[in-house]
Amino acid sequence: MPDLLIELFSEEIPARMQARAAEELKKRVTDGVVEAGLTYAGAAAYVTPRRLTLTVSGLTAESPTLREERKGPKVGAPDKAVEGFLRGAGITRDQLEERDTPKGAVYFATIEKPGRTAEVIVAEVMEDTIRNFPWPKSMRWGAGTLRWVRPLHSILCILSDEAGARVVDMEVEGIRAGDTTEGHRFLAPGRFSVTSFEDYEAQLKRRSVILNAEERAETIWHDATNMAFANGLEVIEDKGLLAEVAGLVEFPVVLMGEIGEDFLDLPPEVLQTSMKEHQKFFSVRNPRSGRIERFVTVANRTTADHGATILAGNQKVLSARLSDAKFFWENDLRVAKEDITSWTQALENVTFHNKMGSQGDRVRRIASLAAELAPVAGAEADVAREAAELAKADLSSEMVYEFPELQGLMGRYYIAAAGRSEAVAAAAEEHYSPLGPSDDVPTAPVSVTVALADKLDMLTGFWAIDEKPTGSKDPFALRRAALGVIRLILENDLRLPLREANARAFFPHALRRDSASDETLAEKRAEYAGITGTSAEELAELSGEAMVSMIAQRGLFGTLWDTISDRNSSFHEDAATLEDLLGFIHDRLKVVLRDEGIRHDIIDACIAMPGSDDLTLLVKRARALDVILKTEDGENLLQGFKRANNILTQAEEKDGVEYSFGADPRFADDPAETALFSALDAAEAAIKPALEAEDFAAAMSAMAALRAPVDAFFEAVQVNTDNQTVRRNRLNLLSRIRTVCISVADLTRIES
Repeated sequence: MPDLLIELFSEEIPARMQARAAEELKKRVTDGVVEAGLTYAGAAAYVTPRRLTLTVSGLTAESPTLREERKGPKVGAPDKAVEGFLRGAGITRDQLEERDTPKGAVYFATIEKPGRTAEVIVAEVMEDTIRNFPWPKSMRWGAGTLRWVRPLHSILCILSDEAGARVVDMEVEGIRAGDTTEGHRFLAPGRFSVTSFEDYEAQLKRRSVILNAEERAETIWHDATNMAFANGLEVIEDKGLLAEVAGLVEFPVVLMGEIGEDFLDLPPEVLQTSMKEHQKFFSVRNPRSGRIERFVTVANRTTADHGATILAGNQKVLSARLSDAKFFWENDLRVAKEDITSWTQALENVTFHNKMGSQGDRVRRIASLAAELAPVAGAEADVAREAAELAKADLSSEMVYEFPELQGLMGRYYIAAAGRSEAVAAAAEEHYSPLGPSDDVPTAPVSVTVALADKLDMLTGFWAIDEKPTGSKDPFALRRAALGVIRLILENDLRLPLREANARAFFPHALRRDSASDETLAEKRAEYAGITGTSAEELAELSGEAMVSMIAQRGLFGTLWDTISDRNSSFHEDAATLEDLLGFIHDRLKVVLRDEGIRHDIIDACIAMPGSDDLTLLVKRARALDVILKTEDGENLLQGFKRANNILTQAEEKDGVEYSFGADPRFADDPAETALFSALDAAEAAIKPALEAEDFAAAMSAMAALRAPVDAFFEAVQVNTDNQTVRRNRLNLLSRIRTVCISVADLTRIES
């Protein structure tokens, strides 16, 4: 079985495209040869800035001959039908065979597809792969039509076995495949031939090319950390930057340079970001002072002066970059100390979304909402409002304009410089968190409050204008915002009724949206007037945020929610929208709990219970139910419950009545029946106070204790007995079982 070696040699491939391109080459070639009838033992793809490489081992030498039998029309069928069958099968009439079948004589055709050699198949697959390769961006050059990420110089494509290596005969746009490649552009120019992957890799290494990207990354990190350690310093780890730099060089040479003394007082995050984004430098920190004092750069070659000229050039460019950063920093500090609110005012001219107003509008909504959410997180309302008003201020700063990834962090520096409290400054940085499932969640009350307000405003705003995530598309990262709300609530053990919180966040958006319709807005203003006891004329002078704030300040928030939940209210469509948003958050919660091993049906059983918009309560219930259903008693009780529910449901449908009027123990004529009455009394007595105390573990345990008496009841008695009085009593007893169990969780939603 031959081994296949492919190399596509070009000008430099952008580092961000390399890993995916290697996987794509591997997938397309291996899928192509398999579809053509070949098999292989293993495959591996490699990439450097100048080459995409694929090795496929144990490839079969040729595809097998295939024979396919096709059933055609009946003998005596019209000529057109027979001719159509012949064309589809690719045979002539004399190749048809007549066979008797239960439905009469029928034509059959045996089609034979001869096997093809691996050389022919690989050539065919490679040409298709090269011509249709899915680069994110590609280019044409010269007079040809081929598109590639950068001009393609050569194709190496050989099959090697015991008899030696042979070139696959193929050509794409005048580039004919061969058995040669090139070494390092500067250190080992010139072409050389190879005979196998092992020979290819070894010769490249001798010519200063490390083929494996992981090996290049390991070399860079090893040399950089050793160099820093020798100087009493440490390299700040950045896996993304390491992978990118490993994609920029074929022969990494690590060099360490110094940062000018004038720039050492810049915030370390500014230094790190500037060096990473513009120069692809690693930051080197002094562990004693915490300052970034040096940088590590990676060259693509060795030099006679050991990199001195390269470092001098890099330091010159870096000084220019850091001079800009220093100017931004000093200018921003001056503005922040004089009047940081001028930045907030500038946000009035920055559009957040054409249907949701400016960033200034958004800041006012978040500040108003944060003041009302503050008690939930244990923050002071005035402090939360102040933090929310300043949290986005740094978006107007020059530093964040230059480095958007520093938003929030620079806000913390500037707010502290303006003399505001540490809690307010910290909220500017932390309110964006969590940004993902592994990101830290804020715990400071003010930061938690502003983070919640920020994310709820995002979610309700886009729901109000009906721009929700669809399929895999989520341009505004609303799934991430919902996950952030969930983690903020759960990891800080907050008791937040989301229906009311969502309604509070939603209505400024709804009023902005409805302002396009005078009639709709007038109806809602009239309802607001009824809630607040204020005249419609007075409300007409207020913005949507001000109206909702008035309702909250007067303690009428529950009245507002009751009003919008009323089907006769002009808000009823908004109530449906908010229920849809709550369902979206519940769906994200299912993902979180599924990672804990809690099944979706268990979560559904708890979502169906009252108070499911309190995520902390919901998760406590779901975890307790999950634990109890993993026990033998819980599992068996579930089966007993389903049996009772099925019998009861069928009887109610048959009789046209509801059996929920209470069973009478005086009609129990079996000890097992009497015991079940007693067990249900005990369970109810234990479950009710446990649920009131939110001790779901105790409530679930009390429910699971019904397992034995329920099992004994079904073994000892016949529910649908001929005595109608006893039958009705037993059906009412089953109703009581259902009622007791459903008071803990909706077990009808649990799969068997």
